Amino acid sequence: MGRALRNWGPALPLLAFTFAMLVLPAARLVNDTFALRAGGYGLDNVTRVIENPVDRQAIAGSLGLGVVQATLATLLGAPAAWLITRMRLGGRAFWLSLMNVASNFAGIGLAFGFVALIGSTGMLTLILGGLFGIDNPFPSTGSFTGMNIVYLYFNVPMFVLLTLPALSVLKDDWQEAAAVCHATRWQFWRHVGIPVLSPFVTAGWLLIFTWTIGVYAVAYAVAASPGSQKLITLQIGTTLESSVFGLERAAVLSVLLMILAAGTTALYRLSLRRAQRWL
Repeated sequence: MGRALRNWGPALPLLAFTFAMLVLPAARLVNDTFALRAGGYGLDNVTRVIENPVDRQAIAGSLGLGVVQATLATLLGAPAAWLITRMRLGGRAFWLSLMNVASNFAGIGLAFGFVALIGSTGMLTLILGGLFGIDNPFPSTGSFTGMNIVYLYFNVPMFVLLTLPALSVLKDDWQEAAAVCHATRWQFWRHVGIPVLSPFVTAGWLLIFTWTIGVYAVAYAVAASPGSQKLITLQIGTTLESSVFGLERAAVLSVLLMILAAGTTALYRLSLRRAQRWL
């Protein structure tokens, strides 16, 4: 007993905080999802959300935004991370500092920056209109395309920072050995580089997907117009603000986010388990 207390004692405050702030609220959300106003439990709340066209648009919008963002961040971030590993120490430090700043600059400040830059009355929009007569060259920041532009600002640097340590697994000796065996650069990447790095890249894709579908502050700031993209987090916020449809709707959507996060986390751990054989 004393040994267990010594081992787990320092972690008890953190475990108690986690239980109070994560486990209990999650259990309450699950209970509210299936609890019926008339008493008992059932799937009426879930069915009501599924049958609501606005909620279906929000679910599809969040999933679509997450997939597109994770894919674009992977396509742009993976080559960028590889190029950073090839740089000298000074250049690498500069780009890592820039990536750290960009990945942490999110929320209301980032949304305001994009609205002030490419919004309908943004600085760049007015400059292009005044100099070249181009009216509204940029999509609305609240549209699906506009949100993708805003989200890429912090998702690409985040992907780079997440996958950069994994690129050290690819040894220079392997490339030299492949060259000695008269393998071309494409053959090396096809048979060695891509198979080794694919689990790490997949893990980064899953993290960006999970992060994207859970973002609220940026989406709330840019989706002010009525025709803006519907998202799960925005629907949860709207429900909590108005309570017109009852809080059960927010509980169902929150549990859906929990299920998506748990599923992607399980796949993330599976990807890392595959990658560990190269460590």
